[in-house]
Amino acid sequence: MKELSKNWFIEGTIDFEYKKYILLDYLQEINRSFNKSELYPNLADLIFHFNNLLFFKKNKSVLQQAFPQRLTKADIAAVKLTYQKIIEDDSSMKDIEEIILFAIENMDPAIKIGKEIYDFVESRLNIDPIGIVPLMPYHGYFSLRNGIEKTNWVYEYQITIFENKDDKYRGINISFVDTYEQSITNTPETLKLSLIRRNKFMPNPAVYYVQSDISFPLEETLLPVAKRSLVKYISTAA
Repeated sequence: MKELSKNWFIEGTIDFEYKKYILLDYLQEINRSFNKSELYPNLADLIFHFNNLLFFKKNKSVLQQAFPQRLTKADIAAVKLTYQKIIEDDSSMKDIEEIILFAIENMDPAIKIGKEIYDFVESRLNIDPIGIVPLMPYHGYFSLRNGIEKTNWVYEYQITIFENKDDKYRGINISFVDTYEQSITNTPETLKLSLIRRNKFMPNPAVYYVQSDISFPLEETLLPVAKRSLVKYISTAA
């Protein structure tokens, strides 16, 4: 995917038409991915840049501090660098504000499309616990089936909790374990028995069967949505 640097709108030449070209080229690739129902990493990247623009728009003092800097003197002996701000005049500030406003207006519709795709994928997911769920279900396995495909993808997961001064957040780390072909004799229940035999350190692991009734791109869409949906499911049920 095409990438934008964190401060793409204030780096290099501050020219509206040039920055507009960079942005529209980036959004064109984003929309191509969305047309193929491929969400990640494009949606997360797009939301990051959108929020970054909003932050700078509301905090002009931070924006001024983030302007590109030019080396004006180098004291090699002391390894000291003195920088001079490139941009200080009001006209450049107005150009930057115009770029930011244009970018926000054009990113917003793309984000809405991405979120609509995400919500649709999530609505097609079903999550079922396999067997008895332990009291602490934050470490275990999940089996992921993509539509009518017989191949199931098995992952080990671990839900992590981190917090800032205002709230707690949950994340999830996963690692690929194996695949298996689902059949009448090879079921999610038999998978759990196999996982117990494989890992003696988890005698009764939490195991979930996650299935979509429609096929989606696995790595770019289904797996990322399944991960977040599983975190939500476990957090609500625990």
